[in-house]
Amino acid sequence: MEVDSPEEFKKHTRSYLWVFAALMVFTVITVWAASWKVALPAAIVIALCIASVKAGLVAAFFMHLKGERPLITYCLLMTMLFFFGLIFLPLFMLLLTISDNAG
Repeated sequence: MEVDSPEEFKKHTRSYLWVFAALMVFTVITVWAASWKVALPAAIVIALCIASVKAGLVAAFFMHLKGERPLITYCLLMTMLFFFGLIFLPLFMLLLTISDNAG
């Protein structure tokens, strides 16, 4: 991070502190959500949603992806799409097998 003026440095510092505060709030929410009495699949979905928001904040601000060119953002989104496709492929195959066996 190259900063030209003290005002710009203060602006960056302020945004980093806000992101840090948001990460702390989401950490408290994560600990609080762990005490909820929900089914295991719902608990996993809740935990992954909170973790995704936190990971997005870290990537956008601390890894400086917020100001990158659209091509890099597009590549990252395509990577995420393929990743989730590979994660959910076994689930879709299982559902197809179950529906074929049922009918």
